[in-house]
Order: sequence, then structure tokens, then C-alpha cells
Amino acid sequence: MRREYLVVGVALLLVTAGFGVVSAQSPAAVGGATGAQSADTTQQAQQASCDYAALYDQTIDSVVGVRTSSGQGSGFVYQGASGDDASYVVTNAHVVGDANSVTIQFSNEASSTGEVVGTDAIADLAVVRVADVPSGVEALSVASSTPDPGEKVAAIGSPFGLDETITHGIVSGVNRSLPTGQNAAVPTVLQTDAPINPGNSGGPLVTCDGTVVGVNTAGLQASRADNIGFAIPSTLVERVVPALVENGSYDHSNLGVSVRPVTPQLASANDLDTMEGVYVHQARAGSPAADVLQGTTEITVVDESRVPVGGDVIVAIDDRQVNTTKDLGAYLFTETRPGDTVTLTVVRDGERQQVEVTLGEWPEPDAA
Repeated sequence: MRREYLVVGVALLLVTAGFGVVSAQSPAAVGGATGAQSADTTQQAQQASCDYAALYDQTIDSVVGVRTSSGQGSGFVYQGASGDDASYVVTNAHVVGDANSVTIQFSNEASSTGEVVGTDAIADLAVVRVADVPSGVEALSVASSTPDPGEKVAAIGSPFGLDETITHGIVSGVNRSLPTGQNAAVPTVLQTDAPINPGNSGGPLVTCDGTVVGVNTAGLQASRADNIGFAIPSTLVERVVPALVENGSYDHSNLGVSVRPVTPQLASANDLDTMEGVYVHQARAGSPAADVLQGTTEITVVDESRVPVGGDVIVAIDDRQVNTTKDLGAYLFTETRPGDTVTLTVVRDGERQQVEVTLGEWPEPDAA
């Protein structure tokens, strides 16, 4: 059966495979400028003449290789919370896998044993506590906002075991959807044309001033694809990693519905005046939405296509407009936690109304 809907908070695009590979076969003004204006001017100047040699020298000591018994990826040194004197490395969850300890390789060829203190398969992020860090190695700064499409970036890591490699490009797009683990997907991924190959996974995607804007996680491999790579955004790193350091895990919220886009056929069959919102195909039994939202009650045929009828159409969540499945998934993924109560505006039987749902935890794969 063709899968035309997604499980929220999920959006989809591709399927990850290997170490950072995605298979195409699977689905101042001058004078009186404020500090912020000065910073903007500096950033614009750096963007206009990005010195990749200087960028490499600035960041390479903070980029590491991450080795396990089953393969190799990359990572970067991360600053823990204020008062935490431990040293940490951020990488991908799929790089460390089920390992409890890994070998961290620094650019000066020194190595250290690292303890995996937390992983999040859904966000594809992991944190390693490192016993010994060479003198002078500093944590990279992590951006608190999403970069703009067109911004120059560099990917640093160890593709195919080639240590201390830098590739460059731009941010090609933002808010892409990338399947990760536990039948979920990250709906806020960065797309870049900086080449990302196996072994780059977990390494930093940095701007011209050396700030981390993403964690490289996958590259699209296909005969007709040319430099299409993906990185977990720094905004998600800043949300998830502190929890991994403190608790070893991060709980993602779950609404418990399968949704579909509102197509012309679906709008016609359900007597909808507009094509806004997303259609609730199913509210799973036992899920937070089970007794609150209404799913499909029957199937009809429109233009020779089978179309579901009777389900709610979600048009807003907490006063945030919902136009696509990605809108709903991104809000749930980045703005909510289990136990939060959200207000959904839905169209039911032609009438607009509001309902409240208390979100649960994302289920394990065998329970999804």
C-alpha cells in the first residue's frame, strides 16, 4: 500500500543508511552602529570573502574522529553547562550506535577514550565525555539560530577515513525532512552542497566565522545527484544535547496521529472550502489523540482515486497556522515536550472548533 501520510511529529524525505549516507532508492552603517549592527556587518564581510584556509586553521583542532568497533565518523568538541569542567564531543547517534565507549582521535594524532553519555536516535545526536583533551583544544561555538539559504559554510570531518578534511559550499535549503530512528524524522534539517561523504557524519557544518550551524549527518548518493547533503541544525543541538549530558536521553513528544495533505480531491470529498490544514487519517488507539481527534470514517472515490472522508482537518496548533504536514511536525518536534497540552484548531463536519491534547512520549519502534 502506498504510504501517503506521515506519523506526526514526523515528516519525510529520504532514508539514512551507513555512516552519513542517504540512499536515493529509499523513499553598518558607519558611525553610531549598535553592537548587533556591527556584528551583522562583520558577518557580511566574512561571507563576502570567506577565508577557508583560515577557517580550517581556526577549527580543525576542535574536530575529531570518532571510532567504534564497527566504523568511523566525526565529531566536534562541545562546551558543557556553566560550571561543568568535563570535556564533551558531539556526534551522530548512528556513529556511536550501541557502543558504550569510543576512541576519539584529535588532529595532533593524540587519541583518548570517550564514554557515550547520551544518545537520541530520533534527532540523530550523541554526546561523548572525553577523558583527556589535548592542551589548547577549545569547544566550537554553536549558533542559536538557523542560517539563511545561500550562506557560505564548510563541512569538516573524516570522509572515508581521510582525517582533517574540509569541503565547502552554501546552505542550499532549510527545514528539510530527514528520517532518522524510531520511525521518526527531523523536520528542520539543513541542506547543503558542501560534499558530505561516509565518515563525515557527526562533524560540524560551520559558517565562515567558525560557528557550528549543523551536525553533518547524511549525503544523497545517486547517479544524478550532485552535492546534496544534510545536517542536523544547531537549534536542535542546543535543545537536545544539554539533556543528553544531564540525563542521557531526550524525550520527544507524540500526538499519535497519521495525517495527509489536503488535496483538491480530498477537499472536494470532505466539502472543505479551502485546502488549508492537514487531514487526520487516523488517531491511533491508546495515543493522546485517540479520544480527542476524529479520523477517517469511510473511503470514497474521486476522479478514480480512493479518498478518505470524515476525519478532522487540523488548521492551527497553539494559534500557529498549519498549512502542511511539515508545519505540524516541526512545531511538535521543536516547540513541545511530553506532558505539554496543545490547543488544536480543527475543522470537523464543516465547523471550526478547538480541542486540547496532552502530548505523550514518542513510542518505541515496536509500539509505533
